[in-house]
Amino acid sequence: MTDLRTHAAEIAEQFSDHLDVSVDDVEERLDNLVNEYKVPVDEARRSVTNSYLDEAGLERDDIASGAGGSQLVEVADIDEDEQWVDLKVKVVDLWDPGHESIAQVGLVGDESGTMKFVAFQTSELEALEEGKVYSLANVVTDEYQGNFSVKLNRTTTITELDEEIEVGDDNSTVEGALVDIQSGSGLIKRCPDEDCTRVLQNGRCSEHGTVEGEFDLRIKAVLDDGSDVHEVIFNKEMTEELTGVTLDEAKQQAMDALDTTVVAEEMRSMVLGRYYSVTGPTFGRYVLADEFEELSGPADAEAVLIKARSL
Repeated sequence: MTDLRTHAAEIAEQFSDHLDVSVDDVEERLDNLVNEYKVPVDEARRSVTNSYLDEAGLERDDIASGAGGSQLVEVADIDEDEQWVDLKVKVVDLWDPGHESIAQVGLVGDESGTMKFVAFQTSELEALEEGKVYSLANVVTDEYQGNFSVKLNRTTTITELDEEIEVGDDNSTVEGALVDIQSGSGLIKRCPDEDCTRVLQNGRCSEHGTVEGEFDLRIKAVLDDGSDVHEVIFNKEMTEELTGVTLDEAKQQAMDALDTTVVAEEMRSMVLGRYYSVTGPTFGRYVLADEFEELSGPADAEAVLIKARSL
């Protein structure tokens, strides 16, 4: 069976209780996207699945995984998108949801490491508590720019376990002079779709097209310790703490100037050339800042700024 045929069979099985769809029909749609329009297989599969969801009037949570049931895995073994798996994990950290559609977001972990999780309001699940261990049955994996996470959904079963897990420490601590703030920093907009938090590019979400978007703050920074450079992402809370600028204040700045880029420029002037130590989990090439400290080490501000301008 060819790869496309395998994907087609799995999609057809997912919708077997909802639509009269054959494997041949699904394979034809996939083949048209992959071979005619040169769409990557994963994107083609997502597109075809979404079209059938629309036809059936369903949400993604309403369909089966199509993979013969979920399998218990460790978080470090998750390396595919849209796979349905079971986890036994400890809740390591809970963050403030960045959108009203999100019920909970944070980090869960097992002996192999940690991974971001998201639970949406529409799933109506019981809340997880930081420090407790749970069996999470039937969660779906998600991938964005090479980084994996898991989404809890309506079919997820949550069972609190009376046991302890020693979570593998995949945190990194990096330090150095902050020599650059990358594009996509400052006041940004994210996709408002309840299952998506992607950053908009020119008002478009890569998955949902042109949308209105919800404002958020972040800084994508580059730290240079003299021998290596490290890329760090500060989320809204960390950005507010780093700069002292709140989301509401940033929105007001942009409104006054009729230009959102003034926020990133203002933040750049606050932090460029300063030395920081940053600790957090590593996702892809980025360290996600959970905590930071401004260092008092020697900083040749002029040399740092010259290097920043050369990036």
